[in-house]
Amino acid sequence: MPRGDHRAHLRTCPRFTTDLQHLTPAQRRRFHRVVLDAFVPDLRTGRRFRPGLRIKGVRCAPGVYELTWSMGTGPAGRATFEYGTEVRPGTPHVIWRRIGTHSILTGP
Repeated sequence: MPRGDHRAHLRTCPRFTTDLQHLTPAQRRRFHRVVLDAFVPDLRTGRRFRPGLRIKGVRCAPGVYELTWSMGTGPAGRATFEYGTEVRPGTPHVIWRRIGTHSILTGP
């Protein structure tokens, strides 16, 4: 993980954008809120992510990580991401790969 006070450079893969369109507006808002209120602030500190984000590596895809977030009353939502080459020096580059339920882990 990067150290120090950083901004984050976030981008999405086309598959993530397609997956995102299948979520309800409320689910999309909830995910965005988790990213803005927890993921990015934790990324900026350079320390470990807070336990509530349940970030862990995806076993079948080295270098890909899973973030778990709530989708409300339904199953827990998941989003997968990887770190890319820094676009701006000292700024973590996160590439969002998939978003949805546990089923996204079959092709993270």
